[in-house]
Order: sequence, then structure tokens, then C-alpha cells
Amino acid sequence: MSTFDRREEGYESKFAHDEALQFKSIARRNKLLGLWAAKWLGKTGADAETYAQGVVASDIQEAGEEDVFRKIRADFDAAKVQQSDHQIRRQMSELLAIATADIKASG
Repeated sequence: MSTFDRREEGYESKFAHDEALQFKSIARRNKLLGLWAAKWLGKTGADAETYAQGVVASDIQEAGEEDVFRKIRADFDAAKVQQSDHQIRRQMSELLAIATADIKASG
């Protein structure tokens, strides 16, 4: 195997690792976001866990995070929860950083 081949293999491996990390981080962020939103919606215990899983599942509707944002926004609006779009998006950003750090720390 030439140096070029080893380098190319290394880049491909890093890309695959980074993609897996991003996927896991987003899924973890969505669960944390669901638990955060559940508190605002007055859900606890199993109801909060079920709600969080619904937030995770909502991320398959389209690429990106807008589907998750729209779910939280709609649920907050329906329950008359006073959180601005900015506050929800800020929470999404903060929880993504936390989720990524957790995943990196765990392995």
C-alpha cells in the first residue's frame, strides 16, 4: 500500500468517524431537548421519556433540524408555553454541545 493509499484510507476513516459522531450527537441532543421541553409542558417520568422519544422520531421528516424545531414550537404554542424561537434554538445549540461532549467523553 502506498503512502497515498494509506493517507486516503485515513481520511475516509476520519470522515466516517465524524459522521457517526454527528449522527449520535444530534440524536442525543434531540432526546435532551425533548426532556427539556417536557418539563415546560408539565410532563414527568414515563410521559417525559415518551415525549423525548417523539422529539427524536420527529427528526426523520426532513434533513436538518427544522422539523425538530417545528415540533417543539407547535407543542409549546398548543400548551401556551412562553418560550421564544430564539430561546428554543439557543437550547438546541447548547444541548448539541453537551451531547457532543458526552459522546466524545464516553468513547
